[in-house]
Amino acid sequence: MNQKDPSASAGSEHYIEEARRSLKARAEAMRRARRLRFDTIAVHGLYTVDEALDHNHGAIMEPTVLSSAQAYRDSDEMELALGYKIPTWCYTRIHNPTLGFLEDKLALLETYGSDIKAGCCVYSSGMAAIGNTVDALLALPGTKPPNFVSACQLYGGSYQLFDARMKRERGVDVRMVIDTSNIDEWRRNIDKNTRFLYGEMPSNPGLAFFDVAAVAALAHEHGIPFVIDSTIASPALLRPILHGADVVIHSATKVMSCSGLGMAGAVIARMPITSNIPNDELKADFALYLKRYPQREQGGCLHPFQATMTLADLRTLRARVDNWSQTAMAVARFLEKHPGVLAVNYLGLESYPLHEVAKKYLWLVDAEHDQNYGKPVNRYTHMMSFRVKGGAEGTRKAFDRLNLIWRATDLGRVKTVATIPAISTHLLQGEEAREKADVPADLVRLSVGAEHPDDIVADLEQALSAAK
Repeated sequence: MNQKDPSASAGSEHYIEEARRSLKARAEAMRRARRLRFDTIAVHGLYTVDEALDHNHGAIMEPTVLSSAQAYRDSDEMELALGYKIPTWCYTRIHNPTLGFLEDKLALLETYGSDIKAGCCVYSSGMAAIGNTVDALLALPGTKPPNFVSACQLYGGSYQLFDARMKRERGVDVRMVIDTSNIDEWRRNIDKNTRFLYGEMPSNPGLAFFDVAAVAALAHEHGIPFVIDSTIASPALLRPILHGADVVIHSATKVMSCSGLGMAGAVIARMPITSNIPNDELKADFALYLKRYPQREQGGCLHPFQATMTLADLRTLRARVDNWSQTAMAVARFLEKHPGVLAVNYLGLESYPLHEVAKKYLWLVDAEHDQNYGKPVNRYTHMMSFRVKGGAEGTRKAFDRLNLIWRATDLGRVKTVATIPAISTHLLQGEEAREKADVPADLVRLSVGAEHPDDIVADLEQALSAAK
């Protein structure tokens, strides 16, 4: 807001003063919220009693504003609002109050345990969030075409976006890192035209994991941001911004919206981000930049009703992630000993090669303040993958016998879901790319839900008998 804008008429002063009071109240609410525990933030966010009584008829839950547009009291207010000189939501493609409640909550959760300031922009899907982020960081031309460096172990949709849409169709120089744990491989791919580093951790479905702080430090050494997809871990286990990441992306369709009744995406960015792009507005508040420009023109906004659904699911995030992770550990230990299983990828298994680096970063938030624990506790997410003996044919036989476990491409659900990535999420990227990303034909991805572990194990046991 430009308080000294000469274009603001005398009749506009009361709107500017009203905006000052509103922004001051929001800053105070943010300050108070930062003193709360993770679970309390997940329940309340920035939606306060004062907000409810002053603006929302006393409703104790965040209101779902389904109107497509905001009305203004006169031409002065409209001009100030549309010129971004006073807070406004204007039109749901540009912003919406319900989306704002979700964005505030996600920014607070992702920076919990720190004084780092961050902004958030929510989207209609995780892929929309990734697409807008990458496009914005590649948008401004330089003396030579820009490039970016990405981990090869990615969700299939992300890989297709980078390889098919951006590299093959648009000619973007996308440089893939095969061994993400090798910092020198990241370094060799960076040059003066590199715009950002991109990773996914833990990766879907191979459970790749690397040293977040080291990759972030490398990015900053070259004056560029580190962008990370942290969907699988969620802020209940990992908050990459606290380890140096600039931008965190979530497919909020998954763990955050565990009920499986809709789709959502989110970009949470520290303020400011490191970048070699000569755009001060982009660097100062990247999430707001996305909202004001790329999302405004390209669409991809989240529906207010889905924002409400995600807000509701977020209230139990920490407890769910704790419970699902414990169940996943029990299932992984069963699979590790099963004679019909060739190998198990689960970060919690001591035998898994990446266990130690995962143990360094994956901690259940606030476990030390939990009456059940009273000390820091590692948790290793709800997701694993395993290879079935008998090759692709044996894998399909076992997969087809699942009864309790759902055959679907979804994950992060209250229900346990399995898929064979080579014939589903990673089918279109081709055999050569799947080999680089370590996605063989006999690999099953398992997303553990809220069922009792005994029942999940029993279904796996009877299914695996078919592969013998």
